[in-house]
Amino acid sequence: MAKRKHGVIAKIWSVMWRLLVAFALVLLLFRFVSPPTTAFMLQSDYPVKQQWVDIDKLPIQVPLAVVGSEDQRFPNHFGVDFTAISKAISQYDNGEGLRGASTITQQTAKNLFLWPGRSFIRKGLEAGLAISLEAIWGKKRILEVYLNVAEFGKGIYGVEAASQYYFGKSARHLTSNQAARLAVLLPSPRTRSPNHLTSNLRQRVNWIERQMQQLGTAYLKPILDN
Repeated sequence: MAKRKHGVIAKIWSVMWRLLVAFALVLLLFRFVSPPTTAFMLQSDYPVKQQWVDIDKLPIQVPLAVVGSEDQRFPNHFGVDFTAISKAISQYDNGEGLRGASTITQQTAKNLFLWPGRSFIRKGLEAGLAISLEAIWGKKRILEVYLNVAEFGKGIYGVEAASQYYFGKSARHLTSNQAARLAVLLPSPRTRSPNHLTSNLRQRVNWIERQMQQLGTAYLKPILDN
């Protein structure tokens, strides 16, 4: 009986190890090849619009707007912002609800492989995947993939599709203000439009632009020049 139990455990570990190796190979492949789709695209209730654009072809204001709005410590963390997570857990324990504390790396992992919604299980998977992306991809690739897979509207994924849809031009020609107006969509892309912003969202756009100016283009240069 003990031998049979040991054999079953050994088989389970063997299967798990092979799955981990296969997944690592997929991550390595996506380091060089654009993902053909994402988990969020596959779960979309709307027709998917997406067009890949290399980060080197984008004005620096585009990634800077996203970093300024979503994750200003992006150049410095290794996929997970433990300070933000600790604060979110503390607020949850105090009855304030589970709020987001995801980095751009975690959001990239979530969009590629996971599902919408908030739970500690998904957050744990998200964090583990984020660390893997940091180790295998590096910052520039993470930012590039995020800019191409993030949802900017109902079925609109990536800055190129968003720019074409909202502004009628390629993301290569976005101004700083337009980049900030796209960035303001990210927390709730299906209920916002950069062309019909509320007073609060216009203030948020102004705040993002100030953050972009304070950070400066040199903030992302070490990442983008790699």
